[in-house]
Amino acid sequence: MSRISDLSLAQQGPLLRLVRRVARRKVKQLTGRETEHMLAPLDAYARAPRLLFGVGMLEDATARLHRVPERLKVLAELKAATLTHCEYCIDIGSQIAHRAGISEAQLLALPHYRDSEEFDDAERLVLDYAVGVSSTPVTVPDELFDELRARFDEAQLVELTNVIALENMRGRFNLALGIGSAGFTEGMVCAVPDSVPPPSAAASLTPAA
Repeated sequence: MSRISDLSLAQQGPLLRLVRRVARRKVKQLTGRETEHMLAPLDAYARAPRLLFGVGMLEDATARLHRVPERLKVLAELKAATLTHCEYCIDIGSQIAHRAGISEAQLLALPHYRDSEEFDDAERLVLDYAVGVSSTPVTVPDELFDELRARFDEAQLVELTNVIALENMRGRFNLALGIGSAGFTEGMVCAVPDSVPPPSAAASLTPAA
């Protein structure tokens, strides 16, 4: 249960009600579903309106970038979500992944993606990067970044890095405030929480061939 109480209608005001309507429509378009607590993170940010609009602008700018194939970004986001153990993020991320064509077998194979035949070389490489960026401290060996640079230009690298970093921010924000699953994947296969390898292990990851 969220540690931040629900906003009453009186607390919302006309502008916030408009923002919530727009956000609800966008989330429904993204996930194909509408649930009771689908806007829980937004409602928490609404306690600090300047942050709400600032984060909203960042989310909108991120959603408008399409230089990196959407499938790869969805996988990277979902891997980061499983590493932070954010229930809301895993829930919505798994549903978005379903709609992006990620198979149930791939969702279940995420924890052992490096040994799975469910992923191609590009997907494994991006998942390696998501693990490195999501580690504490961040662990991205030069060899891994060189492999990424061989596949993506600098604008794409910034876009991909932003997606992973933003997912980490979402997850830590939601976890700290007790924002849990919203029911996006009810009755469906969902990714499971994972663990970040220790820095020594992450540093030894060999880039996908």
